[in-house]
Amino acid sequence: MQRLEAIVRGRVQGVGFRRYVMRWARRLGLSGWVRNDPDGTVRLAADGEAPELDRLTRLLWGGPPGADVQAVEAVRTAPLATYDDFQIRRP
Repeated sequence: MQRLEAIVRGRVQGVGFRRYVMRWARRLGLSGWVRNDPDGTVRLAADGEAPELDRLTRLLWGGPPGADVQAVEAVRTAPLATYDDFQIRRP
């Protein structure tokens, strides 16, 4: 079990990016959260197995229609807490 922590930069707010991440994370069996940050980025933490986290990382580069991802800053760590499911958080 690993944790993916990522910040996604570009045109990622107002285009359904959080919902896109939540849907994919749930399909991949991941738990965690995603939120918009005040600086215009999207931040997320996802817990799961490496192959599923790898797939989610690749999906972050695409995003939903209307998104224009310029950068994905991602790091892997050990999970610090356990989440029950994957949710959208408010800033």
